[in-house]
Amino acid sequence: MSTIPDGPPGRRPRPSLDGPGSGPGTAEAVPASRPKAGRNLPVAIGAGLGMAAVVIASVLIQPVAFLVLAVIAVGVACWETGTAMRKGGKNVPVIPLAAAGVLIVVLAWFGGATGLLLGTAVSVAALYVWRLSEGATGYRTDVPAAALVLVQVPFLAGFVMLLATSEASEARWIDGAAAQVLIYLFAVVMSDTGGYTAGVLFGRHQMTPRISPKKSWEGLAGSVVAAALGASVTLWLFFGVSFPLGVAFGVCVALAATLGDLSVSLLKRDLGIKDMSNLIPGHGGVMDRLDSILMVAPVAYVWFRYLLG
Repeated sequence: MSTIPDGPPGRRPRPSLDGPGSGPGTAEAVPASRPKAGRNLPVAIGAGLGMAAVVIASVLIQPVAFLVLAVIAVGVACWETGTAMRKGGKNVPVIPLAAAGVLIVVLAWFGGATGLLLGTAVSVAALYVWRLSEGATGYRTDVPAAALVLVQVPFLAGFVMLLATSEASEARWIDGAAAQVLIYLFAVVMSDTGGYTAGVLFGRHQMTPRISPKKSWEGLAGSVVAAALGASVTLWLFFGVSFPLGVAFGVCVALAATLGDLSVSLLKRDLGIKDMSNLIPGHGGVMDRLDSILMVAPVAYVWFRYLLG
């Protein structure tokens, strides 16, 4: 149990909500009676491989299927996050948020960057219209909380849609846009896997004790190394990108993935929950799997659009 308080002076510290296996690594000892991973690894691995297979198949076989998959994931993630906000005392409209999330993703797919910005702007404006009938109590916290859901989930997810529909450079073996999406997702997976492995094996020094006590600097180093390796190899294989440039891309992915993980961990700690839901066996909720993926999306888009083209 961490002895570092999780709140400001004068407040009773909240219990640790992050499992030992979350994020880039662990810096605490785990009781011998519990699995070191803090979860049922066979179930988690099986669920992870199943999700990966579905995503890869949708990207390679039928791009519209990837859109459908994204719509479902974003809608559920908005519902999970909105529900968590309501449990935390924020009066946010869960169903309208989920519908707005779907709208933003669809507009980004068919309308590009303009559609993404338009969908987000209209959805945020709709929040003010919705809130007019609820009175003044809680107004200054309810609207920002709902807007946070829109920015943290569908707006960031929109950049994945931009990657999947952009005019990409010609790639070896598969379509260029599909290669972009797969390389970006693979780099995030490598970052999470490398961070988890390094954290469990070598994690000693806490990185963010007030946000996620289980994360370590050793885990972050593992994330950076694994993402740099995975990104450089795949970028060279598919697009012939030089290894130094691929390493730089991987480092950016790892840093953005860690920030995404920490931002969602901070939100869950503030709301007093461990997972957004329990929809995915061994993983928690959909949003618990999308935290790193979403934050990396705009970073990956900028790299592929302006630096790797």
